[in-house]
Amino acid sequence: MPHAGKDGKDAAKKGLLERLASGEVLIGDGGYVIALEKRGYVKAGPWTPEATEEHPEAVRQLHREFLRAGSTVLQTFTFYASEDKLENRGNYMNQKFTGEKVNEAACDIAREVANEGDALVAGGVSQTPSYLSCKSETDVKAIFKKQLDVFIKKNVDFLIAEYFEHVEEAEWAVQVLKKSGKPVGATLCIGPEGDLTGISAGDCAVRLVKAGADIVGVNCHFDPTISLQTMKLMKEGLEAANLKAHLMVQPLAYHTPDCNKQGFIDLPEFPFVAGRP
Repeated sequence: MPHAGKDGKDAAKKGLLERLASGEVLIGDGGYVIALEKRGYVKAGPWTPEATEEHPEAVRQLHREFLRAGSTVLQTFTFYASEDKLENRGNYMNQKFTGEKVNEAACDIAREVANEGDALVAGGVSQTPSYLSCKSETDVKAIFKKQLDVFIKKNVDFLIAEYFEHVEEAEWAVQVLKKSGKPVGATLCIGPEGDLTGISAGDCAVRLVKAGADIVGVNCHFDPTISLQTMKLMKEGLEAANLKAHLMVQPLAYHTPDCNKQGFIDLPEFPFVAGRP
């Protein structure tokens, strides 16, 4: 727990890069969309995070469970919280769940629980429908900027660009997030075959670091074994390019059968296969 200083206030927490430079291994939290979907708060498939406003107590409780389990990073429940994704999934009826409201609520809940321990808060952005529908770099970056504005306002500790299938879009996200002056991590939901356009895992890592990422890695589509194979390729790519970056991995918390390039989401049972016995 943070300790009180002479003025009675909690001592300042060490920042992300400071902790990593000291050799500390940071432990992230788990998958909020799947956990909350299992509990009945998030709809399978869309997995958009309006629960931050509809059921804040459920999000708060899950954050607290991860903190008690040992997480040193709590990520805001802002997965798929871009305005175009919320609109795409029908959450803009009567402007009930705007991107700004969802992102602000997510930041407030994560910070409240993080302050109960010594955890850092990471604001996260993810891939957008706008990129997949071939909108311009300017349009896609503007979407990330709207989320970033909230993260800056709420003063998160660092930022994560996660769940990207195309390294180009991830680069755009990193470039936007770096303008905050905060540390930035970037993870792709790819396997050893690389991104969906065939760019190798090693080259993806190089491109993300050159875009400004302090941490690079993979997340969400593959199990620990496959994810570590991809991480090895990323590490080798960075070494060959004489680049240095911290590494992060957020695998699925269960083993998956042999899958195609997109991992478990290529299974015919998806989205009802996730984490089921």
